[in-house]
Amino acid sequence: MPGSRVSDKYGYIAVISLLTLTTFLALFVFRGMDDNRLTSWNWAFSGTGAVRIFLYLIPAIAVAFVLSRFSLEKRNYAVFLFLASFACCMLFWGEPEVIVDASRYFTQAKHLEIYGPWYFLKEWGRSINAWTDLPLVPFLYGLIFKFIGESRIYIQVFTSVLFSMTVVLTSLIGESLWNRDTGFFAGALLLGMPYLFTQVPLMLVDVPAMFFLAFAVFTFMRALERGRSWIVLASVAIFLVFYSKYSAWLMLSVLAVISMVSIKKPSAGRRWRTVLQRTAAVAFVSAYLIAAPLLLISDVMSKQIDLLISYQKPGLRRWGESFISIFFYQIHPFITVAALYSAYSAVRKKDLKYAAVIWLMILVVLLQIKRTRYIIMTLPMLALMASYGLQSIKDREIRRFVVSCIVMSSLVVAVFAYKPFLQRMSSVNLKDAGVYLDSIDAEDIEVITIPSENYIINSAVSVPILDLFTNKDFCYDYDTGSLPRAETVEESSLRFTWRYKNPGYYSCDRDQTGEKAIVLISSESGQPVPDHIKQRIAGFYVSNEFEASNGVFQYVTIVKVYQRRPAAH
Repeated sequence: MPGSRVSDKYGYIAVISLLTLTTFLALFVFRGMDDNRLTSWNWAFSGTGAVRIFLYLIPAIAVAFVLSRFSLEKRNYAVFLFLASFACCMLFWGEPEVIVDASRYFTQAKHLEIYGPWYFLKEWGRSINAWTDLPLVPFLYGLIFKFIGESRIYIQVFTSVLFSMTVVLTSLIGESLWNRDTGFFAGALLLGMPYLFTQVPLMLVDVPAMFFLAFAVFTFMRALERGRSWIVLASVAIFLVFYSKYSAWLMLSVLAVISMVSIKKPSAGRRWRTVLQRTAAVAFVSAYLIAAPLLLISDVMSKQIDLLISYQKPGLRRWGESFISIFFYQIHPFITVAALYSAYSAVRKKDLKYAAVIWLMILVVLLQIKRTRYIIMTLPMLALMASYGLQSIKDREIRRFVVSCIVMSSLVVAVFAYKPFLQRMSSVNLKDAGVYLDSIDAEDIEVITIPSENYIINSAVSVPILDLFTNKDFCYDYDTGSLPRAETVEESSLRFTWRYKNPGYYSCDRDQTGEKAIVLISSESGQPVPDHIKQRIAGFYVSNEFEASNGVFQYVTIVKVYQRRPAAH
């Protein structure tokens, strides 16, 4: 009876609403299990009460119910997904650069801005310190600086566009493998991973690498189906993945799985020869594209790979996080449960195409890649798994409601817990100091860092991040002070900071005659100022200081701005 079906539907909606609320409460109660190194619920909820978030979830579920009434997947869903995901990203643009790795990418990009693309390509990994980074993403950031402007907002627009395009590509991959519904919900489920929202605004390589891998998967699938220009496009996509991030090399193995699945498809018939030919063509063209730059920087990359094996690989065990944290706190647990169920569903249906989306998750588990940041590029495949699992819910409106609840509750956690927590981190001091420097009347600005006495981090790497947040030019003479013993930082996740080299574009001109300001960056509250620095700030007064800290992390960044005392009359 129709009335009975309506009653059942609203009964399911009530149960899903209740599960959404109780899941949040359960995660909050057991938040001690979240050992994420950036947005642990233990830390994020220390200044935000669970009651307030719980109250926000109630109207969020009401919005989810309204959204579930619209069949968006039947319309031009790609435009909707792009605009919705981009709007979500904009909510986080005020976030400071909370991961110090951004200093590396900014420094590399600024070399291109100042000295040009050819200098960057020639000196990357040599005079331009590259640590274990690959050149593509810093190169793109540098092009933005050079041809659009050196402003963080341009980088954030760029990374937000890449994230939104990843959402669209995920939906297109799902549609190609199965159907329009599966694709649409897979794209939407990428918005159900609150950790992702904190990463999009940052000047890092993880979000661009995620886009390049999704782009490679999509174009490779098209190349196997249609050949011709798609072969070239897929080869270019693989080239982009190859030079974006070392860990992405392993993830490219998914293309071999896709090729095998295409060969084994029941409908393939004699087409398997065509699939093999097109796979070989993509492999040949992409290898040709990759080889040219590889010849120029193979010596640099060889040293980087040695460092990854000797330092980064064993270090992952020390810096890792639990799968509980990754898949139940930083990713909405409904997604994880749906993804787990999808494996059972695919086996029951004997769906060979499912191997293409589960492969990367198998690698994550088998290789024990226990760091949320390091598996970001695999998350589109997790979203596809979850969407596949949700197809077992036959009622489309209920399925839309589940997905809407996932997205809305994840947004509530990200906006009202993660975002305020990150804005209380001491890295916000560099952001606020940069804004303040733009407001003062000082032509000549000198930056001085006080070496950290606990050797957690080399405070000199804060200088590029300060530069990112100000339009003022400044100089910085790198004074190492007393460097730590090698064994002191050998196993530190911040070891790269002690390899920092002062770029030539920060060199100081001691004959400057304009109005001067001095910026003093230290890493400990109340840290003594060495005598030689006291002499340099003599005659100056503290015009502003920035000492915000959430008290969670051992390393803090404290910034004081000194201006010259007015002459006595």
